[in-house]
Parts: sequence; C-alpha cells; structure tokens
Amino acid sequence: MTYGFDTLQIHAGARPDPATGARQTPIYQTTAYVFRDADHAAALFNLQEVGYIYSRLTNPTVAVLQERIATLEGGAGAVCCSSGHAAQIMALFPLMAPGRNIVVSTRLYGGSITQFSQTIKRFGWSATFVDFDDLDAVKAAIDDDTRAVFCESIANPGGYITDLDAIAKIADEAGLPLIVDNTSATPYLCRPIEHGATLVVHSMTKYLTGNGTVTGGVVVDSGNFDWSASDKFPSLSQPEPAYHGLKFHETFGPLAFTFHGIAIGLRDLGMTLNPQAAHYTLMGIETLSLRMERHTANALKVATWLENDPRVDYVTYAGLPSSPYADRVPRICPKGTGGLFTFALKAGYEACVKFVDSVEIFSHVANLGDTRSLVIHSASTTHRQLTEDQQKAAGAAPEVVRVSIGIEDPDDLIADLDQALAKACG
Repeated sequence: MTYGFDTLQIHAGARPDPATGARQTPIYQTTAYVFRDADHAAALFNLQEVGYIYSRLTNPTVAVLQERIATLEGGAGAVCCSSGHAAQIMALFPLMAPGRNIVVSTRLYGGSITQFSQTIKRFGWSATFVDFDDLDAVKAAIDDDTRAVFCESIANPGGYITDLDAIAKIADEAGLPLIVDNTSATPYLCRPIEHGATLVVHSMTKYLTGNGTVTGGVVVDSGNFDWSASDKFPSLSQPEPAYHGLKFHETFGPLAFTFHGIAIGLRDLGMTLNPQAAHYTLMGIETLSLRMERHTANALKVATWLENDPRVDYVTYAGLPSSPYADRVPRICPKGTGGLFTFALKAGYEACVKFVDSVEIFSHVANLGDTRSLVIHSASTTHRQLTEDQQKAAGAAPEVVRVSIGIEDPDDLIADLDQALAKACG
C-alpha cells in the first residue's frame, strides 16, 4: 500500500517497542549492545549481518530517523550524523581523494562556502564555484578530476530556486553524482531525487526538527547511481582492505553508499548523532507538513507586504509573482517556496544593523527553520568571512537582511517589521 506524506512523517520506520509496547520511539541511550554469541559478533563486524554493535555506528533511535527521512525523500537509505556540515563531509568522503574537485553553486549558505573554499583544501580537495543559472559554465567547470556537483534546492539566504532537472542532466552526462542540500525546502516542498539528485543532505537542525533544540545532519542516498560505471569512485567500486576486500557496490547494490557511510564514514570520522537529538527530530518531523504549510503561507504574506513598502529596495522570495524564479516553482517546489528569504533596505548597511536590533517578535539568531520567526544580517554574521563580491554572489549583500518566517500570526509579524523599519529607516 502506498501512503501519503502526512502518514509517512508519523509512521515511517517506527513500530511499537517490542519489549514494552511503547508507542513513541524510545531513546536508546546506550553505548554498546550485547552479542548473541561469538559468531553473531563476527557476522556483524564482517557486514554479513545487519544489527547493532556500538552507538558510534548504529543506534535503534537513530535508525528509525534514518528510515523515516529516507522514506520521505524517496531514497534507498540514509545516514544521520552530528550536523549539516558533518553531512556534507560525509557525502563527499567516499567520492573524493587528494587532487579531486567538486563543482558547486555560488548560491550557498556562507558556512558551506567557507567549508568548500577553505576547509576541504586540507584534505587536498578543491571546489569550483559557478553560477548555476549559467548551464554552459557548469558544464565547462567539470573536468577529469571532478567527482561531484553540489547545490541547494532553495538556496540560503535568498530563497533562490535551483533548476535541479537541468543541473542533474549535466551531472548525469558527465557520469557524476549530484548532491543537493534540501535543508530550506524539506522533502515536503521539494524531493530532489525525483529531479535526478544522487544524494540529498540536510541540516536537520532547521525545518526537520523545527524547534531549535538540537543539531543534526543526514545524507540520503537515492540508490540510483552506478558507482561501478567508471573508475572514479574506488571507495565504492573497488575492494575495501578493512573488510577483507569487500566491494561495497557489488555487495550492497543500491545501499552501497549508505553502508559505506556507516561502516567507514561513521566508524572513522565519528560524526555521530546522539539518540536524544534523533528523538527530538523524530518528534519534529511528525508535524513537518503542517509547519511547512504555515511557514509558506506566512512568508508569502510578509514578503508581499515588504515588496510594497517604500523603505524596501527588493525582496527575493521566489513565491512572489515578480520573482525571476517564479516559473520554477510549479516544477521544483509545487507546494510552495518555504519560509526563507531576504530583503534589501534602501538605507543600506547601518540601517540593517539598526533594524535587527529593533525587532521584538523576531529573534536575532544564527539559525533558520524554527517555529519562531528569526532574523539576521548575513553580511555582518553568517557571511562575514566572505569578500563583498562573494557576499553579493551568495545573496548576502551588505544592505540585505535574511528572515526565516515562523508560524506565528502573520499580522503580528508585519507589525513588528513595520516598527523596526521605522526605527531603522526614520
């Protein structure tokens, strides 16, 4: 039987606890698990049997969360980890090697830009940044050492929508996996795998959990990529010395990337999600569709009001008819464009700083996707480490404010914005 999204967000991956009958997934707060006997232990360590060994690798609470998110994204499997940034490294780890590169969108979260432009250099990896609206430039950026293409479905901070179908076609023609950060959209608004994505990553800290309580990340594997079609991905296609020459793709097929993420990635990188964080995220996902509907409706109302305010230069919300990306909405995000966008103040940088100091309902924090409405001046915070040209390319210019619209009464949000604008802009 095929179930709808609202049913799956509550039930996927979970059953009543067999020991107690507990209906909510328990928090399995344990480090290790007792083996039935020596043969059972050996089979688990040889990857001949699926089970629980040690909570750095697998945990029953986390396992439910992994199955639920994989189901909602339409993937074959998923690996949860400690943060969204950890998920990005986990996604790249089986693909990359010294001297290899990734082609990435210029429209990314500022921390991702730093991770790709600076931090991954320490692994001997590199990134080529390209405007993903320029498809010829994306094609030209791919070379023999490229191992992945990376973008966001709805880009943070501006709410820009990537043409996933077009980018997936380019990646497929080059024999490369497309990795899509779906944090801002969530699988309720966008399912990148249906548009050709190989891997989907999330910062679960944001909309999936939805209440600003824990950090977490996840990598979802579509199960559709042929890792053995070329010699570009030896970690997945060639013998693995740590497992007596086992070949992950040959052995596990569509689940090769997922098993590698657990057996190698979590084992050696240790970016483990704790079970209590998994529990909070599971509870958050139960109301995901309800929250995303309200986030989207509120954001459209607030963005429309801001667009008509004379103190505002422009608004980037893709849900507005005036957006240059409006034509992509029915195809990429048919249920709406979420709660994240930016707007620019005609009065400039100093007015933005005064504005974020003047809001009352909105919280000035470095987060998004909360039930509460949030605001930040990206150029002086999340994107502060970038040059002004990089800030502008990422949609975080000095005169721009980012808002994450919550699920409060939208008229109250508009009133708060109005009084803060009055103080900031005179």
